[in-house]
Amino acid sequence: MDRIKNVFRLVHLGLWILFTLLVMLQLSQDNEHWRTLTLGFVLTCLYVFYSHFILLTRYLGKNQKKAYFSRLAVIMLTGPFPFMVFHYRKMTIWDVFSEHYIITFFTCVPIFVFLSWLARVTENLVINTIKKEQLEKQAVEAELYYLKSQINPHFLFNTLNNIHTLVYKQAPAAPEAVMRLSSLMRYMIYESNAPTVPLSRELDYLNDYVGLQQLRYKNSPVVDMQVEGEIEACHIAPLLFIHLLENAYKHSPARLEPGAIKINVEVQEDSLTFKVQNPIGNNRAIGLEEPGGIGLPNVQKRLALLYPGKHHLEIDTQGTTFSVVLKIDGIHSPAHERKADVLYH
Repeated sequence: MDRIKNVFRLVHLGLWILFTLLVMLQLSQDNEHWRTLTLGFVLTCLYVFYSHFILLTRYLGKNQKKAYFSRLAVIMLTGPFPFMVFHYRKMTIWDVFSEHYIITFFTCVPIFVFLSWLARVTENLVINTIKKEQLEKQAVEAELYYLKSQINPHFLFNTLNNIHTLVYKQAPAAPEAVMRLSSLMRYMIYESNAPTVPLSRELDYLNDYVGLQQLRYKNSPVVDMQVEGEIEACHIAPLLFIHLLENAYKHSPARLEPGAIKINVEVQEDSLTFKVQNPIGNNRAIGLEEPGGIGLPNVQKRLALLYPGKHHLEIDTQGTTFSVVLKIDGIHSPAHERKADVLYH
């Protein structure tokens, strides 16, 4: 906000310098006393403009009309005095004084009273608009932070229990499981604070999650993940796919065949398609919401905030198969553009 106010100060300074130069140019053409006339005229304009400007700063929007108008009358009545004081002619004759005073009072003073009002209203409008946008931005960022942090804590507890069992049995997979959990936690706590992350890093995070979930199963890997297209230059909002994958595990049968959960990531030009498909048991019902559920509703809220008008989420149940297809456009947008997108939608 201080930067905006400094910009307004520079605008004021620049306009007054330009105005002074124009007055000097005009008066210097046909009057040898143009210096004193310029000084007196500009001082009158400055006095009227900023006296009223400060008056508006104090009383604008407040129910103190009597105090405002009484002070405005004083400013207008005394407005021509600087011009009279610095006028090159001595004001000994009442006719000369009244002539210059009246002309200045009815021409210069009303114009700069109006201009000061216009400047004050414009500045207030700009500052209030920026404040409103900042508040909206803070609210959006707070909601995004809340949504992003909602990974299922039961997964972490179950993973720790599984690792404890591996360590107790001195299983060879224990060190790798610890490293995967460390990588997953590092990504969640530190790397995911950025507005966007490389798509490759997000997929590494999913692989770590899949590797830790695999501790629950004795079969071969139950997740088949396929990646197509050039992912190196792509960026995506962090922790966006995890709830889709978590939802697939949650609603799958207790016993899964190898490759039962299928994940397909496809990059084409500036768009990304993420598809996850999982089997569902005959007695399992899929819903967007359940007690304590945060998966798909979380994703929908974040997509609405981060990719308004640039995403399509399709949820489909066919027989014993549940699938979610998410398409996002603009995956090559830099981080600062993605952040700005939140503000103006």
